Amino acid sequence: MVGGTIVVPSRRRRAITGAGVAWVAVTPFAAWAVARLAGLERGPVATQLMTATPYAAAGSLLPLLLAAMTRRRGVTAVAALTTAALGLAVLPRAIGWADSVPGTPVRVLTINLLYGKADPAEVLALVRRLEPDVLSTQELTPGAVEALDAAGLKALMPHRVLQEEWSAGGSGLYSKHPLTPLWDVMPPVGHKMPAAVVRLPDGKRIEVIAVHPFAPIGESYEGWRTALEALPSASPDIVRVLAGDFNASLDHTPMRRLVGRGYKDAADSAGAGLVPTWPANRRLAPVITIDHVLVDAKVGVREVSVHTVRGTDHRAVLAALSVP
Repeated sequence: MVGGTIVVPSRRRRAITGAGVAWVAVTPFAAWAVARLAGLERGPVATQLMTATPYAAAGSLLPLLLAAMTRRRGVTAVAALTTAALGLAVLPRAIGWADSVPGTPVRVLTINLLYGKADPAEVLALVRRLEPDVLSTQELTPGAVEALDAAGLKALMPHRVLQEEWSAGGSGLYSKHPLTPLWDVMPPVGHKMPAAVVRLPDGKRIEVIAVHPFAPIGESYEGWRTALEALPSASPDIVRVLAGDFNASLDHTPMRRLVGRGYKDAADSAGAGLVPTWPANRRLAPVITIDHVLVDAKVGVREVSVHTVRGTDHRAVLAALSVP
């Protein structure tokens, strides 16, 4: 009431206010979609935020609803395009596709041991239950090597190429089948990333690399990018598998570029690409997917499963493959 007169806002003013709220809500999601699709994220903060893209895709439904309520075509169109773009980037990982490539079955298991603190009995129980042909381990310490062998890993997987360290830098490959180490595959970037050729019982050979670049935090950010770029492309001469803690999700540009060099993400192929792998064994459930098994695009993916192991903050990932 002004001077005894009741002032009623016009409908147009209310509509403009509603549209303004919708634009404010839509804009950050639209910017996120543009950054994700164009690969514009730069620096440690933006890179870490990009792992939340699946949650941004779900959250973009709210501004879409607000925009639709305003009945304004412009903001509604932008909101709809934003939700569609984020959805198309994320949803295929939960759907998967037929991948019935005939060939030799090979099972690859990867686990980050958290400075060697993962419960060795649980790791062995997982190996016995899942029966992997190859085990890729990250943050492998000398103490973890001893504890795993004492628990029975040496009997189950006697072949190994290990580069253990008393830090997060150690990694190792264990196998049921004979291994030939490859010392010239990876330059000294990131943590230790041993590579080996696995000779399968039918005579086929596959190359496996235990992947563990630095996390994209602070000064390690450039090293993270460099390590992902240094991983070898798929080869027409040999089947290659990259298994480990990539410290990257499929929403990171360097990771998508790596996949684009002749690989596919096994979990993505199997419809398990949105199953989070980190952080495990915390009060909150795992929220992001940074542990992967990347396989040569010509390899079939039969199934992928994710498993929690006591003592480590990463979940183990098993990929059942078919090598042509």
